[in-house]
Amino acid sequence: MPRIAGVDIPAKKKIEYALRYIYGIGPKTSKMICNEAGIDASLRAEKLSEAQIAQIREIIDAKLKVEGDLRREVLGNIKRMKDIGIYRGNRHIRHLPTKGQRTHTNARTAKGRPRVAVAGRKQVAAPK
Repeated sequence: MPRIAGVDIPAKKKIEYALRYIYGIGPKTSKMICNEAGIDASLRAEKLSEAQIAQIREIIDAKLKVEGDLRREVLGNIKRMKDIGIYRGNRHIRHLPTKGQRTHTNARTAKGRPRVAVAGRKQVAAPK
């Protein structure tokens, strides 16, 4: 199981999909890394040589902000929004959606409210 950027990536998956297990790497970035390293994207992660893994590590270190650094930056941005009291920061403080979603009928998980029973709907009997 190769270890890249402090994450054990799954050995059985194609490298294009295995790289996505690293926080901050999505589909487009994963393909870019494979192309730049000259690695076939359909190659399984377990079949990579040590040189290929080292090449992927170098590309990630040189060009991308991933895992701990990225998480720290995102949390810092959220903390800054909360501190200066902008609208998005206040939404974070109240644990509500921050990007304009409606909350009248949705966002139950964000609000922490239980589901409301609908009148006239039958309950499914639990198996005995």
